[in-house]
Amino acid sequence: MTIQSAIAELSTVLGERLARSKSELALHGASETYFDDAPPDAVAYPETTEEVSAIVRICAAHDCPVIPWGVGTSLEGHALAIRGGVTVDFQRMNRVLAVHAEDMDCIVQPGITRRALAEELRTTGLFFPVDPGADATLGGMAATRASGTTAVRYGTMRDNVMGLEVVLADGRIIRTGTRARKSSAGYDMTALFLGSEGTLGLITELTLKLHGQPEATSAAVCAFENVGNAVDTVITTIQMGIPMARIELVDADTARAFNAYADAGLPERPHLMIEFHGSDTSVAEDAERFGEVAVEFGAEGFQWSAKTEDRNRLWRMRHDGYYALKSQRPGMRAMATDICVPISKLAEAIEETQADIAESGMYGPILGHVGDGNFHATIFIDPDDPASLATAKDLAHRMAQRALAMGGTVTGEHGVGIGKMQYMSEEHGDAWGVMAQMKRTLDPQNILNPGKMVDVN
Repeated sequence: MTIQSAIAELSTVLGERLARSKSELALHGASETYFDDAPPDAVAYPETTEEVSAIVRICAAHDCPVIPWGVGTSLEGHALAIRGGVTVDFQRMNRVLAVHAEDMDCIVQPGITRRALAEELRTTGLFFPVDPGADATLGGMAATRASGTTAVRYGTMRDNVMGLEVVLADGRIIRTGTRARKSSAGYDMTALFLGSEGTLGLITELTLKLHGQPEATSAAVCAFENVGNAVDTVITTIQMGIPMARIELVDADTARAFNAYADAGLPERPHLMIEFHGSDTSVAEDAERFGEVAVEFGAEGFQWSAKTEDRNRLWRMRHDGYYALKSQRPGMRAMATDICVPISKLAEAIEETQADIAESGMYGPILGHVGDGNFHATIFIDPDDPASLATAKDLAHRMAQRALAMGGTVTGEHGVGIGKMQYMSEEHGDAWGVMAQMKRTLDPQNILNPGKMVDVN
């Protein structure tokens, strides 16, 4: 049994929905960042859970790897077919199956994107809060346990997924969780699959917790003399219990990139971007209290707005940060890496990382979701200079070691994939071996996204 024999059988099931053209394979073999291309041998486009189950059963019978694919926005090589096989692209499973407005939940297929779901919910008075920036699919967001700009208030995918439908490595279809808001019945299987990166099962349906759209929203951006003062503002704001919906840090290099890419007109210094949700009164009070704290730490140049178009422009600029930075170094590749540390260690971690990058001579702007201790460095690599890749990897390695020494994690939201596997043993100890045991139990052939997350060799 081989990959090619699996593809031959799959073609009889899927017909033209099993693609093998060079363009399709190349699209599904590329990464957003620095990893080498690793195209699959074929791409399957299922339309139902039953078809996903059939695909997995056939691949299991032929010992053929199966790699799930959303829109390919992951940053650690999660969806690369590093051992060949069949990529399962969920773009045709992209519907909202039900909205239960009275219970504030909805059921969706994995291929629907974050923005498409927001549009579907627009008239309900409800919204799904997890916002990783990229217009990722909900299935991909669950598989990587995504978070983003709103996690400081609304939590991550872990906090907003109530249940899943999953196809296991032998083709069985199981359901985890219910639409009830809590349960004491058995193991938390939903949590097991959230963040498993397609190594334990393929997510084919999600039950999501929804939130009421806020009555009022206010957003602002302000500048600081240095990163330390900006982070101290965040820490004090959190300690005072001021409820922020988003609070983002960008360094001076990122502000400079925003100006060039989006004509932002920002001073070329570190900035905080912040947003408050609530009633008209509470938003005004929260904004005022935050402003008082920020001024104590030297903030200036406040730009407040409650207008939807102004807020959308602000967060679009933040979400386009990766592309703004790339525009500053045309022709170069990016290594985007992240760590997450206890909030009290955040300023120290960022300042040490900045000094490390500056000493290396590399271009590596920093931005992050500082309300929960998470920040990102985007380090640019000359594709014609192998030494620059080695230097970038060394910088990322020291970031990871710094996070672990501070009691943090080597990745707050980018995930493990193939890029962060080397740190799993150090971060988790014997628990990483337990993860491998779970993988062997649920996927004894190691066909589900092999080579990612755990070492089962």
